[in-house]
Amino acid sequence: MTTRLGWGILSTGRIAGIFARGVAQSRHGRLAAVGSRTTAAAEKFAAEFGVPRAHGSYEALLADPDVQAVYIATPHPQHLAWIIRAAEAGKHVLCEKPLGLNHAEAMVAAEACRSHSVLLMEAFMYRCHPQTVKILELVRSGALGEVKLVQATFGFNAGFNATSRLWANAAGGGGILDVGCYTTSFVRLIAGAAAGAPFLDPVAVSGAGQLHPETGVDAYAAATLKFATGLVAQVATSVCVSQDNSTRIYGTAGMLHVPSPWIPPNEGATAKIHLHKNGAVEDIEIHTSAHLYGLEADAVAEALARGAREVPAMPVADTLGNLATLDAWRAAIGLVYEAEKPENFTHTHARRPLARQADAPIPAGNIPGLSLPFARLVMGCDNQTTMPHGAAVWDDYVERGGNAFDTAYVYGGGLQEKLLGQWIKNRGVRGSVAVIVKGAHTPCCTPEWLSNQLEESLGRLQTGYADIYMLHRDNLEVPVGEFVDVLNGHVRAGRVRVFGGSNWSLARVAEANAYARSKGLQGFGVVSNNFSLARMVEAVWDGCIAASDPTSRRWLAEHQIPLLAWSSQARGFFTDRAGRDKREDSQLVRCWYSDDNFARRERAVELARRKGVTPIAIAAAYVLHQPFPVFALIGPRLIGETVSSLECLKVALTPGELAWLNLERDDQP
Repeated sequence: MTTRLGWGILSTGRIAGIFARGVAQSRHGRLAAVGSRTTAAAEKFAAEFGVPRAHGSYEALLADPDVQAVYIATPHPQHLAWIIRAAEAGKHVLCEKPLGLNHAEAMVAAEACRSHSVLLMEAFMYRCHPQTVKILELVRSGALGEVKLVQATFGFNAGFNATSRLWANAAGGGGILDVGCYTTSFVRLIAGAAAGAPFLDPVAVSGAGQLHPETGVDAYAAATLKFATGLVAQVATSVCVSQDNSTRIYGTAGMLHVPSPWIPPNEGATAKIHLHKNGAVEDIEIHTSAHLYGLEADAVAEALARGAREVPAMPVADTLGNLATLDAWRAAIGLVYEAEKPENFTHTHARRPLARQADAPIPAGNIPGLSLPFARLVMGCDNQTTMPHGAAVWDDYVERGGNAFDTAYVYGGGLQEKLLGQWIKNRGVRGSVAVIVKGAHTPCCTPEWLSNQLEESLGRLQTGYADIYMLHRDNLEVPVGEFVDVLNGHVRAGRVRVFGGSNWSLARVAEANAYARSKGLQGFGVVSNNFSLARMVEAVWDGCIAASDPTSRRWLAEHQIPLLAWSSQARGFFTDRAGRDKREDSQLVRCWYSDDNFARRERAVELARRKGVTPIAIAAAYVLHQPFPVFALIGPRLIGETVSSLECLKVALTPGELAWLNLERDDQP
């Protein structure tokens, strides 16, 4: 490397000064500029640490053309907004830990950096140190035998000060986010090394802790993490009591004690880690002449020199998994920051108004009876369990052009309806989004239950009407006219605009509409059944109905009733995870595995190769290219899953390709 990476330091606190010293002693970096909220603070910092330029605002720092990478050292709650702005400015990002307050913030940060092709790393400097490299070498070599238990602690006594960032609720205070993140990061790293992987995420997290009665943040806490490999880890943290701040790794053949894992030897210092084996102790010396933070800065520069957008020592997926673990730890002790509570989450993660992208890719279609255009990809709201998570996914969806949300009375016992309703209220978007409400699921599929659940759903959603109301199941013991009559009553009362059936046979839909015509009433305007390139071999859930067969497709084409297709991608059948190994996901195997479906999958793979897209994009495009109006329900848990779902919008399929994919012709078009 001949050109040194130009660093800009965003913020001027204590840790920023330590990093500045590290960059000054790094092999591949140079100090270019510093930014602060005031010119005076920036100039003082620049004079102390020999930084060439001082900017009186963070915006000015990001606009500096000599800055190629930024080190973000603000308090926790400000990390995400400045990561986003740095990415938009084309600057590579090294952000102090934790990257965000929660997994949702880290997910938004990761997508911002990915979409702008800039590097992102969470600043766990211990990951870049030769001591950590040695620890991993010992674990992977089998020197400890099979690793079964890991212990990690990081705590100190800061003394209570309600206005300090360590104790303030508004600053994301407490031990878990400030230093407990180190302990979870370490044990996940060791669990991965023991399994031959970069890291592992736990399958279960339990914990206990004490919240401060004045500010509500964790004063001290401990957790137990269980991994799929059987490894168990114990972690502890505190901001009111000192701990030994060490780690111990226990294996069947020995134990490794690391007295100083978080601040390894620095600038010529030597430290020891202790290998206990066969009744003896081997002291292993670790020495480096480099600066701790210089090693971290060099790791970023070296990754960029290779053209990478991640640092192997701390990849983005590792950061996401660590924050998900911290979320689980906080949930176990009941710690939700005030800013995270649904009623308080009036801000976007980017801390600016929601705005549709100029080139928003999600197209819209029309559903008769609705005044709003209706997104061809409909956001399923059945797996977002916190407001930060829901807001991250929903904000992103709207900014990409989406406006249709699918929910149901039974989802999460009402949690998803409550979160979506609060998000709509907080964003002030009720007039620009369409909400699908489903109710009367078996065994409550009666006209009376329909009305009761609709009223409760509208209350949860904090709205007076459903754009589309769908019976979630059918009840063949109820004459179809009774459903039509009660639904028309809700239409007249303004509680429903369009109604239909989810998992209704098309014969019953036809019967309902014949009844409605005979009475001069509104009929079913939509249907929501499974529709996919793959045939649903067995029902995913009891009472589910598919409409992928030739007879159903002909009926839909003739009547042109919009289909809201669920499981349009066959729940992952067209991804790499599907194969013929029966040890895979039991539902995937039961519902989608068949010889004809694997033949369709092989054709999707072949066509995807020819068109330069993924097989799942071909499968989703098949759904959207039918000769009747189809709106595909998607259920992304992550923003990355939303992004991957959009690939299908770039795929054009001919009628011949549709027929070939569905095994209706043998000759390849």
